[in-house]
Amino acid sequence: MNSRYIINQFGFNVEEDQESIYPFSPVYRVGEVIIKRTQSPLVQAHRLVEYLNHLKESGVQVVTPVDLEGSNPVELGEDCYICYPFIEGDVYRGHVDQIRQAGELLGHIHSLSSGDNTYGLEEYDVFDFYHHEVDDHIEKIGQFVDTYQVDIDIDLLNDIFHRSVDQQEELQKAPLTWVETPHDYKANNLIFKEKPFLIDPDNAQRIPRVFDLALALLLFHNEMSTAPHRTFTPQEWQVFLEGYQKYQTFTEQEVLCWEDAVNHVFLDDVMWLLAEEDEDWERQEQRDLFVSIATLISNLDHYTLK
Repeated sequence: MNSRYIINQFGFNVEEDQESIYPFSPVYRVGEVIIKRTQSPLVQAHRLVEYLNHLKESGVQVVTPVDLEGSNPVELGEDCYICYPFIEGDVYRGHVDQIRQAGELLGHIHSLSSGDNTYGLEEYDVFDFYHHEVDDHIEKIGQFVDTYQVDIDIDLLNDIFHRSVDQQEELQKAPLTWVETPHDYKANNLIFKEKPFLIDPDNAQRIPRVFDLALALLLFHNEMSTAPHRTFTPQEWQVFLEGYQKYQTFTEQEVLCWEDAVNHVFLDDVMWLLAEEDEDWERQEQRDLFVSIATLISNLDHYTLK
């Protein structure tokens, strides 16, 4: 499906196809709006919109659909697309005040969760990893490590991954706090005005909040040219948590499960990234981030919830 057709469905007449402004999915800027793929089917896209309106009405700076004469979102084939306003502002640059504000925003969002999935968001259910998957991914990661001669302890990663597979059933049954959240909470999804503005909430789902935090810990700086090419330092992580804890208090169970949660999210969101993206390994800044993530995983006692 070409971009011109997609854009025209929202009432914007363009004569030529547009290039996506994001390399990993279709995102088109047309004047002062953004048109992008969102959740599908259409009923799920409307549930997302209800959730985003709830956040906005509660004081969260987050994009919500532009008011158009036609439908927004729309269903086109097997996909749904949505039109948001284009948000002007500064990008994330790793400043301490930005890190604290980002933590505050996530804490605020989590504090607005209904507790019973009022908006019908998709529920996280990825607790079915297998040892043979780990073996396959470790083999590929090891090839990249050898090719680019980076300082990653493959044997240690192998042990962590396999241990996480064994722990996932227990983690699934743990009495963790679940929240509705935009998920995929990363620096490249924020624009900074006086406070951060969330511009890509389309991965919203209901998930244990420590999983959402773990993803931010591991991948907050991923694919962001103006961010440091590494994870948070332990000091920066504490700044992020200080902001987050203005709105949230961790349970004893969450503190106990934290390292298992981080390792599980590593399995779900990072393992494939390390194993399958040849182009990422070719870039020095992304290799630096990968090394930093692997180092963090082996030093999780420096990244607590306390």
